[in-house]
Amino acid sequence: MARIASTRLSRLLTGWSSEGPGPLPRRLADALRELAERGDVAGGSILPSQRELALVLGVSRSTVTAAYGLLESEGWLESVRGSGSRLRGSGALDGYVTEGRLVSFDARSRTAGTADLSSGALPGLGAVGEAVDALSGGDLGALLGNDGYHPYGIPALREGIAAYYRAAGVPTEAGQILVTSGSQQAVWLVAQALVEPGDTVVVENPTYRGALEALRARGARLVPVGGDGPGGGANGADPAALRRLCAHGRPRLVYLQPTVHNPTGRSLDGAARREWQRVLTDLELFTVEDTACAELALGDEGDERNERDGGHGRNGGGPRTSPRDDAAPVPLVAELPMGSTVTVGTLSKLFWGGLRVGWVRSSPQVVSRLAKIKTSVDLSCSVVDQLVAVRLLDRLPEARARRRAELRGQRDAAEALLRATAPHWEWTRPAGGPALWVRVPGSDTEALAQLARRHGVSVVPGSAFSPVDGFRDRLRLPYAHGTDALAAAIPTLLECAARTVG
Repeated sequence: MARIASTRLSRLLTGWSSEGPGPLPRRLADALRELAERGDVAGGSILPSQRELALVLGVSRSTVTAAYGLLESEGWLESVRGSGSRLRGSGALDGYVTEGRLVSFDARSRTAGTADLSSGALPGLGAVGEAVDALSGGDLGALLGNDGYHPYGIPALREGIAAYYRAAGVPTEAGQILVTSGSQQAVWLVAQALVEPGDTVVVENPTYRGALEALRARGARLVPVGGDGPGGGANGADPAALRRLCAHGRPRLVYLQPTVHNPTGRSLDGAARREWQRVLTDLELFTVEDTACAELALGDEGDERNERDGGHGRNGGGPRTSPRDDAAPVPLVAELPMGSTVTVGTLSKLFWGGLRVGWVRSSPQVVSRLAKIKTSVDLSCSVVDQLVAVRLLDRLPEARARRRAELRGQRDAAEALLRATAPHWEWTRPAGGPALWVRVPGSDTEALAQLARRHGVSVVPGSAFSPVDGFRDRLRLPYAHGTDALAAAIPTLLECAARTVG
């Protein structure tokens, strides 16, 4: 019988305490029963101990004890001598269910007045509306003469994306491009095509939680190397650790975010990039580079400076070259053999999340394999969205410059706010992206997040981004929508942090 980690259960229980009638134990019991009914928690799963679940939910042990008692009296829970409490299933299909992000999006639409810090997605640029307005029937042209299904993407967009890489000095042909419905589908396709259940996949710690969900759902064995914390250097994941790991077995692939990492916002400096390229080449490992956030690089001279108590702290690394506002990011894997690499990209992060246009760049053989899987769930991405994307590719320099200017100002304002209101919190100034990766010393942010939700603040704890449920002293705090929500949330977060000090 499998045990469900208290941190994962906590993230599946988002919003439980503010929904439904009755006292807190009744609401918790109902939420656990609903997880079993939907199959979100597999039938037969052993629940965390009452004390452990109480800690991560930020409630008293008596609340969890009463909730477990209600479930047992209703036939949804049974005690197993020496093992704990087993949640009964409902006959729903068992298996891994994604956590956190969908629950967060659902909760946003149901909870009025919430200070929502659960998402770092950016508001759309006006360029998207202008590109839509500029479309006409003539843009469809010959495309209307066929059935409209383009499993690989329409030719104009595939060529446009290939030209995007060529402009950055990376030789690419249209046949090496597969258009996807955003970068999340691209990562999911890679997991489906290249990973078998039980395969070892090396990831950074922390990393993009959408990738963790896709890989876990595929049954991968996730192994972190280094990271933003003990065992990791200023640049995050440790290539030397990868060498040591490979001495005991070969992973199926390595998943990396070298440029504008999600959630930390860091970017590898030149020396670190070269070392990763050297290790990956020497070990001949298949490498997936996710560049979804790379276009959100801020490109200023202070990217690597640690911010703590007014700017004091460790140096974040050696000198780096700031990119021009009109410069395209160059993938780390561009120096590696095409047949053993995948690059994931998207326009959704830079322009608008509602524009679901992403892609995979790889060898024609890998692209073909991914396309065959894609057609089983998605015969073709929207042709109209792709035509809009073709127009937006011409506006990339303008969009980069605007986003970078906006995000720099928003980041600086968020840092000033935290220095003034939470001077004991710690973070490293991000090289890009929409959020700060903040350490809350002494607090359990899993419990903090649960407490905060009950007081109208939605926030994501650090463990959601970890393959091993680490970083329980971290929060991701988005600033891309301005600092009003953050300013409104900080008093609540400080109060909840004080209540969860270990």
